[in-house]
Amino acid sequence: MEMEDQMESQKRRGISKDQLISERTGSLGCIGWFIVILSGIFTICLFPITIWFCLKIVQEYERAVIFRLGRITDRKAKGPGIFFVLPCTDSFVKVDLRTVSFDIPPQEILTKDSVTVCVDGVVYFRVSDPIASVANVSNADFSTRLLAQTTLRNVLGTKNLAELLSDREGIAHSMQSSLDEATDDWGIKVERVEIKDVKLPVQLQRAMAAEAEAAREARAKVIAAEGEMNASRALKEASLVIAESPSALQLRYLQTLNTIAAEKNSTIIFPLPMDVMSHFMKK
Repeated sequence: MEMEDQMESQKRRGISKDQLISERTGSLGCIGWFIVILSGIFTICLFPITIWFCLKIVQEYERAVIFRLGRITDRKAKGPGIFFVLPCTDSFVKVDLRTVSFDIPPQEILTKDSVTVCVDGVVYFRVSDPIASVANVSNADFSTRLLAQTTLRNVLGTKNLAELLSDREGIAHSMQSSLDEATDDWGIKVERVEIKDVKLPVQLQRAMAAEAEAAREARAKVIAAEGEMNASRALKEASLVIAESPSALQLRYLQTLNTIAAEKNSTIIFPLPMDVMSHFMKK
């Protein structure tokens, strides 16, 4: 907290972060330099043995932050490869630069429209500044995990249920921006945030299912009514065409007979036109 307050006060006075680190990595003082020189002489005198304590190696994905008598020795972390430390005065902390992913535990959240849901997610982050991740926060990984949980609750508390279910990408982007801004002083870069699952109460699921079923039935009735209306209009137009030509009705009879006769398992009653019967009755 003192480091954060100091950085804030320095920023207000227009001093950059590099200048602040430079102040923290300043002179060791007379006593400090005396101890360092004494440690160097001791290391040189016992060189064959102390070389194994001075020689350190970090991997390609790691960096080493070196402390000399409690002060950071350089603005830049050491590595990858081989570096040397003084065995009595120097200590170092390894920092992993690889992207780390973790699951946000399921959080029970009250949405803006007073609906209780259970939401979980996943966060991807990495260390962008090894010195800040060591000097500014006691445990950057654990702090980022806790901050992700509280940010998830704060962001989703401002959304209603419809936005929560339909705008997951926007919510994830908002969470990423908030987390990235909050962890910048810790040397953490939040790369991606995703909402994994939204669990609704069973009663709410049943209510939503009933609502969806009712909406589908209403749409089905509207579609059926529109179909009946279109069919009636087509029949009206067909009746007008048949009324203009009486022989069209007989052709329709023959077409119907052809369709029925294709099955070959029905008794066909063919209506005989009255004009044909009237011709025989006159004779």
